[in-house]
Amino acid sequence: MTYQATNEAGHAGAEWVPWRQAAERALYGPRGFYRRPEGPAGHFRTSVHASPLYAAAVARLLRETAEGLRTRVGEVALVDVGAGRGELLTGVLAALPDGFPVRACAVERADRPPGLDPRIEWAERPPTGISGLLFANEWLDNVPVDVAEVDYAGVPRYVMVRADGEERLGDPVSGADAAWLDRWWPPAGPGARAEIGRPRDEAWAAAVAGLDAGLAVAVDYAHRAGARPPFGTLTGFSGGREVRPVPDGGCDITAHVALDACAGPGAELVSQREALRRLGVSGARPPLSLASSDPAAYVRALASAGEAAELTAPGGLGDFTWLLQPVPAR
Repeated sequence: MTYQATNEAGHAGAEWVPWRQAAERALYGPRGFYRRPEGPAGHFRTSVHASPLYAAAVARLLRETAEGLRTRVGEVALVDVGAGRGELLTGVLAALPDGFPVRACAVERADRPPGLDPRIEWAERPPTGISGLLFANEWLDNVPVDVAEVDYAGVPRYVMVRADGEERLGDPVSGADAAWLDRWWPPAGPGARAEIGRPRDEAWAAAVAGLDAGLAVAVDYAHRAGARPPFGTLTGFSGGREVRPVPDGGCDITAHVALDACAGPGAELVSQREALRRLGVSGARPPLSLASSDPAAYVRALASAGEAAELTAPGGLGDFTWLLQPVPAR
């Protein structure tokens, strides 16, 4: 649906811009949403915040990656892209064995939070020339993209937006954006919408290119060709609730990711449920016999099973998609 603006003259934030530009400013500008001191955890709960089992699973994946690199490198790198306030890296370092040789790097556009473990490097861009595990948990959904909508003549046009969230249609989609839509998300009839994922493909390719060898993983809500949502997925989040996406800095602006378009040669797409089960995270209840032989251990195992069940639940966190991109030694 297209929203036509009213009372544009003299309206605060009356400038019409494409969604990609508006979201970039609203999320990462000087007063943007991701510059706020509370960080993402103040507004929504990710797998990282749901349970320390998630960080433990990433630690196991890092160890498996390091094992595959053991003849090539001494210190293995762990790069967390879209690191928030460093919660995942903090949890992974706590889960690793003492003395495990790791270079931990958080990639985030916000400032380094006070009190963060000094072992964690803080950078605005992914490092290059490293070997190890690059992990991007809910990063690509916050790489701003343009939105297209098909007009009543069947022409996909850029959706323009004001700071108050009002929309109207702009110029026809053209060039590389049009080619991306044709290849990955051809919109249907009038009123159909799509998010043009080309900037995410490029951001992911650039991050992966920094790895000389190892594994790159992107985790996000995603969709695949043949099952794209007909009206897109652009939305907002604030204070734990889904809200109308308004690019004024007051809410997160996110859209699901066409991860199949990001995937490079040899990549695998699996559900979080499957990925975590491969890493030993299961929601299976402990045997009742343990309640009699060791009640305290039973209670701990039951709590762990509950957390694992949340991380792998159908209709919830388990429906995230993991893009597993191996990077052979160059």
